Amino acid sequence: MRMAAAGVAVQAPPVSVVETCPGQEVVVRGRLDVHSVADARLLLHRSVDAGSGDLLLHLAEAEVADATGLGVIVGTHHRAWRAGRRLVLVDVSPRLDRLLRVSRLHRVIARSETGGAGTVAPLTA
Repeated sequence: MRMAAAGVAVQAPPVSVVETCPGQEVVVRGRLDVHSVADARLLLHRSVDAGSGDLLLHLAEAEVADATGLGVIVGTHHRAWRAGRRLVLVDVSPRLDRLLRVSRLHRVIARSETGGAGTVAPLTA
């Protein structure tokens, strides 16, 4: 819940995790934070377990609001790696890009700007 002007509480929109291609592509919309990661984690792990190869995680409409939001992405990356898969972040916001760079996760988690199979950015230092 966020505070609007004049101290009125405004409910943050819930997070939405939708598989656009089962086990292969997932779109996250809304705010990933301490209040929403439990449901998001469950759905992301289900997608990892259901497919093979790269799992594209579309984040253009997502807001990673706190450390738990970033943690669910890292946890999904680890689960995918253990399953012999690769998590690929698609359309990362400038804010999330900064978080990934500061935490040096940009060296570990693959990213793509458009989500096409041949456009995955190489891991860079």
